[in-house]
Amino acid sequence: MNWTRLAAALMGLTLLIHVYAGGSEVYDPLQAALPDEFLAAFAAILWHAVTVVLAVIAGGLWILAQRHDPALEAILSAIQLGLAALFIFYGLTRLGTVIPMPQWIIFLAIPVLTRFGQRGRKKPQRQS
Repeated sequence: MNWTRLAAALMGLTLLIHVYAGGSEVYDPLQAALPDEFLAAFAAILWHAVTVVLAVIAGGLWILAQRHDPALEAILSAIQLGLAALFIFYGLTRLGTVIPMPQWIIFLAIPVLTRFGQRGRKKPQRQS
């Protein structure tokens, strides 16, 4: 099994959940609650920036499933681990629990799957 390809598919699913379920659950109420157009525009930019980041991670994981690239793996994993840390930190400090925002689980699981998938890959041979 190609574990990195599974990681890419899970990130693709995460992207779809963000776009379709997250929009009605978080984005729409956030837009309705913001007091002025500047803040609403800024929140929209941040929301769509997350969409872009998730799409880039999914694409990067798909590329990584095809080849061994420790630098790409490190960058993609660092972004996801940073997102996991944010969900954990703000869940604990603002809500007192991580239960309402379980996104940290997928942002920890995907780098683990990626690492598992990449550890068996051989480095490409250099041609002389």
